[in-house]
Amino acid sequence: MVEDPYASCAIDARRHYENFPVASLLLPRRARRHVAAVYAFARAADDFADEGEWTGQERKHLLDGWAKRLCQAASSAEPGLPPRRGEPSNTVAIFLAVGATIRDCSLPINLFEDLLSAFRQDVDVTRYDTWAELQDYCRRSANPVGRLVLRISGRDDAQLDAWSDDICTALQLTNFWQDVTKDYERGRVYLPLEEQQLHGAREEDLADGRITPAWQEALSAAALRTRDFFEAGRPLCDALRGRLRYELRVTWLGGTRVLDRLARVNFDVATRRPALGALDVPWFAWRMLAWTTHRAPLAYGRRSS
Repeated sequence: MVEDPYASCAIDARRHYENFPVASLLLPRRARRHVAAVYAFARAADDFADEGEWTGQERKHLLDGWAKRLCQAASSAEPGLPPRRGEPSNTVAIFLAVGATIRDCSLPINLFEDLLSAFRQDVDVTRYDTWAELQDYCRRSANPVGRLVLRISGRDDAQLDAWSDDICTALQLTNFWQDVTKDYERGRVYLPLEEQQLHGAREEDLADGRITPAWQEALSAAALRTRDFFEAGRPLCDALRGRLRYELRVTWLGGTRVLDRLARVNFDVATRRPALGALDVPWFAWRMLAWTTHRAPLAYGRRSS
C-alpha cells in the first residue's frame, strides 16, 4: 500500500521545470495536494504523447490505459494494478491521489477526459491550419486545468470559468511561442498555417535552425493575440479572494513577462529561449505590490479568428 500518494504527486510537481507556479505556497494549504494530484496525472499523460521512443499506436495504448485507470479511480478507493510497461513507477500513487481528489472535491471527470483527448490528438496532429483549430486544442489541453483549480477551490461559476479559460489559453500559447524550435524538432508546429502564410514564414527555415524576419513577424502577431487573451482573463485575478488571488496574479504576471522577454529578443528563440528564474523574484514582488484592479482598455490585437 502506498503510504502517502499525495506526497508522491507533490514530488512530481517540484521535479519538472515550469514557468508558472504548480501547487505553490501561494495556494491555500488545503488545495495544494489536490492540485499536485491533477498535475501528476496530466504530466504523466502528456509524457505518453511526447516522450520516449514509442510508436503512435503504443502512445495511444498508454493513454487508453490512463483513461481506464481514471474511471476506476474516480469510483473506488482501492489501489489499481501495478504500473504497466511505459507507465511511471508511481502510477498507483497518482491514481490513489487523483481518485480521492475527484471524490473529495466533486470534480467533473469530463475535464480530465478533455485533457486526455488533447494528448491523444498530439499523437496524430502535428500542424494546425487555423487559429480556430489551435484554440480548440487549447480548450482541451490547457483550459481544463484552470477549471479544475477553481473547482478544487470551491468555485463553480460560468464567468470565472470564462476568465480562467482565457488565462490558460494565453499560458499555453506563450509556451508554444517559447518553444517554436524545440517543438519543431519533435515534429510539431503550433503556429497556424494561416498566420505563417500571412507573413511568408516557411518551415524550411525552422529546419535550418533559423528564426527569419518572416517568422519574427508571424510570432509577433501571435504574441499580440496572446496578450489579448491575458487581458481578457485578467479580471479573474481580482474576482477571487484569499491566497488563490495571489497565485493567479503571479501566474498572470509570469506569462506576460515571458511574452515581454520574447519580444525583447525579437522572438529569436533559436538563439535564446527566454524563461523565468530566481532573478525575477524581486520583479514579481514589486509588481505584486503595485498591482491595481484598474483594467486599461485593450491595446492589443483581436482574439477572433
